[in-house]
Amino acid sequence: MVIPALGKTQSELTDEEVVERVLAGETGLFEVLMRRHNQRVYRAARAIVRQEPEAEDVMQEAYVRAYQHLDQFAGRAKFSTWLIRIAVHEALLRMERRKRFQDASSPQEPAGDTMSSFAASGPDPESLYSTHEASRFLEQAIDALPEKYRTVSVLREVEELSTEDTAHALELTEENVKTRLHRARALLRRELYARAGAASTSAFQFPALRCDRVVSRVMERIAG
Repeated sequence: MVIPALGKTQSELTDEEVVERVLAGETGLFEVLMRRHNQRVYRAARAIVRQEPEAEDVMQEAYVRAYQHLDQFAGRAKFSTWLIRIAVHEALLRMERRKRFQDASSPQEPAGDTMSSFAASGPDPESLYSTHEASRFLEQAIDALPEKYRTVSVLREVEELSTEDTAHALELTEENVKTRLHRARALLRRELYARAGAASTSAFQFPALRCDRVVSRVMERIAG
């Protein structure tokens, strides 16, 4: 086997070059692939299982399976797409096992296009517009999407995969990806607008402490 680009630094190696070198015996280089794609794989897994610890478990299992079957990577799609597909399959298997052993009284996964799974209460209005809270606000809305829309939304909108790569990763047609993304956007827009409308009268609050400070300063200037 020809080992490509031996003179390159690790950051300069393409995924395909790293794969070849791992297969040739440089197993330590597999870490390069993991660090390079951790964020993307996490988001794909998290979009399905919706629990951070379980998403990490999915990632670990996906990486192990990818390593064990690395010789099956044929390069017909991007390595990242191939890796996401493995993670998606593992996450779906876990969801199936979870549903199989789920207690009858546990909350059920959202079905169809229902919006009932959106939480009625949102973040505290005064902190909603901070960057952190706004991100969490959006994450909660995405989490409540039905699975088929949630996964497409995360891969296309959050991870910014192309329609083609998303289709490959999820084993869907490109048209199906576009349809699901359109529906996901509509559901998110409806919910986010509803929440924003409910919180709009509480936006840009002027707390009592600030009120006292301004009043005090104005009165001092008037008195002077």
